[in-house]
Amino acid sequence: MATARRRGIRAVVTALVLLAMGVGVALEVGDALGIRSEPAAQMQPAPAVAPPAAAPVPPPRIDRVAAPRTVRIGVAVDELHAAIADAPARKGTASLTVLPVTSGGTDDSYRLEGDAASLRVRAQTEAGAVRAVYDLAAQIRAAKPLAALLGAHAASRLGLRMTDLGAVGVRPDPAEWEPGTDYSHASKAFDDVFLKDPPYIDKTALAAAYADFDTFLRHSLANGYNAVAFPGFAEFVTFDDVPGGPVYAPGDEHRARALAMRAAFAPFWHRAHELGVKVYLRTDMLALTGPLQTFLQNRFGSLDTENPALWDVYTAGLDELYRATPDLDGVLIRIGEAGTVYGVAGWDYYSTLDVTTVKAVRTMLTAFTKQAEESGREVIFRTWSVGVGAVGDMHTNPASYEAVLKGIDSPALIVSTKYTLGDFYSWLPLNTTLEQGSQRRIVEFQSRREFENFGAFPNDLGTQYQWAMQQLLAANPHIEGVWVWTQDGGPWRAGPMTLYLKTGFWQLYELNTQLAGDLARDPATDVAGVTQAWARQYLSDDPATVDAITKAMTRSRDAIEHGLYIAAYAKQRVSAIGLEPPPMMWIFEWDILTGDSAVLDVLYAIVRDSDATAGRGVDRAIADGKQAIATVAQMRDLVARTDASTWRSPKMRADFVSALDYELNTLRMLGAYRAMILHQGQWHDTLAPAAHAAWQTDRAEFEKLAAAHLARYEGKVFTPALNLTAAQLGVQRADRDETMAWVARVLLAVALAWLVTGIVAMRRRRTGRALTVAARAMWIAATRPWRAFETTRGMPALGRALLLTVPAVLLVVTRAVQTSFLSWTHLAVVLGAWVLFALVVRLLLWRRSPWPVVAAVGGVVVLRCILTLFALSLSGPGGYWFAFWTAPAPRTAYITVAFALFVWAFVAGGWAMTAQIGARRATGFVLAAVGIGLLVPSAIVGAVGLETALTVWNDQMGLLPWGLSRILGITTYLGIPDATPWAAGAFAAVLVAAGILLALPWRRPVSRTAR
Repeated sequence: MATARRRGIRAVVTALVLLAMGVGVALEVGDALGIRSEPAAQMQPAPAVAPPAAAPVPPPRIDRVAAPRTVRIGVAVDELHAAIADAPARKGTASLTVLPVTSGGTDDSYRLEGDAASLRVRAQTEAGAVRAVYDLAAQIRAAKPLAALLGAHAASRLGLRMTDLGAVGVRPDPAEWEPGTDYSHASKAFDDVFLKDPPYIDKTALAAAYADFDTFLRHSLANGYNAVAFPGFAEFVTFDDVPGGPVYAPGDEHRARALAMRAAFAPFWHRAHELGVKVYLRTDMLALTGPLQTFLQNRFGSLDTENPALWDVYTAGLDELYRATPDLDGVLIRIGEAGTVYGVAGWDYYSTLDVTTVKAVRTMLTAFTKQAEESGREVIFRTWSVGVGAVGDMHTNPASYEAVLKGIDSPALIVSTKYTLGDFYSWLPLNTTLEQGSQRRIVEFQSRREFENFGAFPNDLGTQYQWAMQQLLAANPHIEGVWVWTQDGGPWRAGPMTLYLKTGFWQLYELNTQLAGDLARDPATDVAGVTQAWARQYLSDDPATVDAITKAMTRSRDAIEHGLYIAAYAKQRVSAIGLEPPPMMWIFEWDILTGDSAVLDVLYAIVRDSDATAGRGVDRAIADGKQAIATVAQMRDLVARTDASTWRSPKMRADFVSALDYELNTLRMLGAYRAMILHQGQWHDTLAPAAHAAWQTDRAEFEKLAAAHLARYEGKVFTPALNLTAAQLGVQRADRDETMAWVARVLLAVALAWLVTGIVAMRRRRTGRALTVAARAMWIAATRPWRAFETTRGMPALGRALLLTVPAVLLVVTRAVQTSFLSWTHLAVVLGAWVLFALVVRLLLWRRSPWPVVAAVGGVVVLRCILTLFALSLSGPGGYWFAFWTAPAPRTAYITVAFALFVWAFVAGGWAMTAQIGARRATGFVLAAVGIGLLVPSAIVGAVGLETALTVWNDQMGLLPWGLSRILGITTYLGIPDATPWAAGAFAAVLVAAGILLALPWRRPVSRTAR
């Protein structure tokens, strides 16, 4: 009796310990999820306005131009003549005199003198004279009188106005865009130029690329830009003179290719230089080739980015490059994105994410700025660190910015930062890190907004750009420039084939390029006037048509902000898994309508909590989407009602109407999806039949509109359909929730009946029907495993069969229900591990009876299934995961009990074997079996690849965004080391070894006297 009491006390203590451990695990899970939100400070731009358009003023013919004969002024005069030639009409004649400049420099102030018939430009520098001519050309394109420019014009507020490379060198091949599944960030610029073998350069393609580049430079100069970020670095360097070098062995093609490429592109950089355009080589760090990586690893033991000597290799490469090509002005460095997403197959130039610590960044910048100062160049460092390593929040966290950059005050250093507190999304606050620091700063803007369908929808950012620029300039006197992305950002071939100055309706996002350039020169620019000037330049000079276009554009931001975003969620600053998900999320990077539970459930919870009145937050969010649809319909009516004959070309009008049709079709589909996912969340949250009925109605509407969207736009390169795969998988899973809930209820009733049968029969003798005997034995063995041997001894064959089949069948079906019968991967891993555990135990027991451990473990499995089935019975797997993501208290309680029962299954199994083989050996058996159950799946996952395994599992479970693995990689995004399965396998091997040692019979040595 005393022994039984001690065992009972020991069991209670063990249970309490396991529950305490379960609480710890649950709290750790909650902490790891870190799901929380807080209101985000919104930008406060002035409302967009659409003043009446004035009558167009035809330009005069300029029959005489007297100007200094320089390349820069000559190209500017070419633009002036082109503007006059492009005007629908001309009236009168005029002359232009550009007085000789008296000095060089960057001051671009000037004075325009004379009258409408005789114009004179007076400037101190060539930069001022050139600007004056470009301003005259812009005035003509805006259909405004040239005389309005008479007077003094102050120097541009910001002297550095840089662009990306646009679509220079990019081949518009529709076959590469049609699939819509290439999420590579590689532009493949100059792909036609590069040859695999000597001479490495196709001269015909190079000549075409040079002409392409010259056109881009001329266009950018006309828009007010004077610098360009040119991709590449390692491709142009031989690394002959690096310390400990050379890097490349004699005859290595990397060296020969570098020389060929340098010779090929030096004329590009020289052309930019003679036009007054600075060139910065744009590269990720670490930039590598195969031999370069081998060289660094051999010399330093690893890619040790905290070692100053490693950076001497790169600075020596820059010294070499600047000596060979003096027209380069510096280097632009990014550390936050790299890897295969930017790589090109068969091209041995790549980058890795290795600059991830404060010390590494500071060491790198110290080396690069020293080299820049000595060579008379500049280093532009991007703070875009995107969650990588200890510097991961440098882009958005003022404290991290200071930790990384405080004290690095080289005059050669320029720090570049996006104007939004995150990526180029709407609803994000202004990036406050731009208001701090002693370094020279430039601000990044994006014209072709990648997350807002790559500029395929009208999207006038004028008032937001202006507010941001004015706020930042008032806060930080060190801001001296902008970097405007005219084309780049995101995947190149997973969106519309709109290539800047080449294909598609690129004129639509050209507006934002013009706005950013004008605001950089004068932050007080009339942004509505810029929109009107843009409309006159590209679309129409008819006042009524310009009015209609301008009115439509003033509404474009509202349509984007409320149609592509769910505002109640987007207004929040959300944290999850140690990261800050962006304000869109339901459309995941960049065109994937997501269907995963993590995003959609959290999104619903935030929308729900946005209004204290029950259901009102959901209703308002749905109404918000409908209003965005109405806004686009109004925009379309404004443009469609214009007289086609007033447009510069029928194609332009057709493109604009087509863009609005595309937006209207997309937002209608998104509106139905928004209503569907919110009502789905509401059903899981409240279990209200009305919410479920609304979800069913919304689902039918979404499926209809989705089919129409795909039928109309799938495969279209200029107006591609959204990727609906993830959303459709989500609908498929949601469709099964109610059925799965009913299956779970039936199984729960059966499992509870089995459990009650065992409890009721506990005080009876071991006689009766086999079912009752088996249920009784299982309950006793699960709760009092030390009695497992006695309760299973002499059990009839049918009873033993039930001991094995009941928990096995219940486990299989429960897990199948939990996955909606859609995840064979989940079932294979879970059931495979249990089967391995059972087989190992059976082999170790050998001739001993396995039924005590079968009864003990099987009984706990039944209890564990009952817990899961109860959670599933409310509203199916969707409701199970809804509670996991959004309800901390139920999640904590569930994990606590589930973990305790899981571990208790092995404790009970070992305890049940104690009567047969003793406590030590029983512990060894369990450890060995658990180790094998973990080792084999770990080895399989390791062999397959963790990323691949997680992708397959997540595709079937729908927990994390489907696009995560296709774009960023689940392991990369969540920071899971690739070696994790091997580490788990190593731990499992230790368990197996320890288990075998404990399981072996230990014979005590026989004493000599005993012999």
